[in-house]
This record gives sequence, C-alpha cells and structure tokens, in this order.
Amino acid sequence: MSTDAFGFPPTESALSDPPGLLAVGGDLTEARLLHAYSKGIFPWYSAGEPILWWTPSPRCVLFPSDLRISRSLKKHLKRPFETRLNTAFDQVIELCATVDKREDATWISEDMRRAYQALHTAGFAHSIEVYEDNMLIGGLYGLRLGSVFFGESMFSLKPNASKIALVALCHLALKSEVALIDCQVENPHLRSLGARCISRAEFESALAEFVPRPVTPDLWVLALSTQDLS
Repeated sequence: MSTDAFGFPPTESALSDPPGLLAVGGDLTEARLLHAYSKGIFPWYSAGEPILWWTPSPRCVLFPSDLRISRSLKKHLKRPFETRLNTAFDQVIELCATVDKREDATWISEDMRRAYQALHTAGFAHSIEVYEDNMLIGGLYGLRLGSVFFGESMFSLKPNASKIALVALCHLALKSEVALIDCQVENPHLRSLGARCISRAEFESALAEFVPRPVTPDLWVLALSTQDLS
C-alpha cells in the first residue's frame, strides 16, 4: 500500500533549503486557494507549522496526449477495473492521508482536508477512483481550473492502482478540454507515465492560456470505462 504524491512533503531539510518556497502564513479559504492555484502556487506544510506556499521550478507536468503506458501497466489495465469520477472524494482524500499508516507525518492535515472538501463541494476539487470487485483500491484528487487539472495526491491499495487512476484522468482530460495536468515535482512514478519538467516561465505561460478557458461541465462529468484505458 502506498501514497504517491504529485509533489513533495516538506521536511526540515526542505525548510532550510526550500526548493520553491514562496511564502509563509495566510489561510486556506476558497478564494485564497483558487487564486494561488491559478498562479501555480500550492500549500504544503506539516501539522503545527504555519502554512507554506510553494511554486517549484522546474515544474513537472503531464500533457494528456503524452501519456505513456508501459507493457506491464497494459496488462493491469486488462483486469476488470472500474473507474469513477467524484463518487468517493472524502474517502480518497482520507486514504491519501492515512493509507501508509503515517498519519503523523502526512501533510494532509485536518485543516487541509476540510479546505479541499469545501472546494469539492464548490465544484473545483475532484477525485478519480479505481474499483475492483466494487472495492476502492486506488485513486487521486486535485483541482480543475479552466483547462488545467492540478494534481494533489494519489494512493494505491493494490499495485498500479494509482497509475490506473492517472491513466483514467488522462483519458478523461482528452475528452473534456483539459490541456495540462500539473504534477508539481518530478518523481519516477510520474516520469514513467510521460510526465516531464518545464521551466517556470513555460508553466506560467501555460497557466495564463489554459486557466481562463471556460469549462464545459457536460464534458467533465463523463462516465469512465476501463474498456478505453489501454
């Protein structure tokens, strides 16, 4: 079982030499979070610390059309999985925070959970869930602003389940006018699926183009099917 973050958890070493730490303080209100994300800034901090706001450079992103599915992952996609959108948001964020039994070390504090649950209620935060035999085995959550999906965290209860969720997100993105998936910071998990790093200038230029795009709700709320994931 594992949690696979799109970014990186802050540590003491990160705070002494922060890769992209922009600001400290503030709050997690809807208005502040939406403004921050629209500029490529996100909160990441440990419980008991002030809120830390990050904008790492280079930035890891995944263009949905660049999705790369390995031979081994293709085999997993042939199993009878079911992928769903926004049917278990609270459970997904809970599992992202607790599935590896490291609740005390997670950055997904109670305040963070409440903030993103409020964004979900408001229609900005979304989850993709992977089910097998009607049991939730993996998923991810993040924010959609315009044509950008800002990934926050993902989890797996079975091998490759979080990768399957990301594959589902890419297929949904291609159908629903999402041009860019923000992965925050590069790691092997994301790189294996086709994510790559771009400069801060490129990222900010992409946000300026894609965030203001109007969202077509009917295209986002689509039924997902494992039949077209491979």
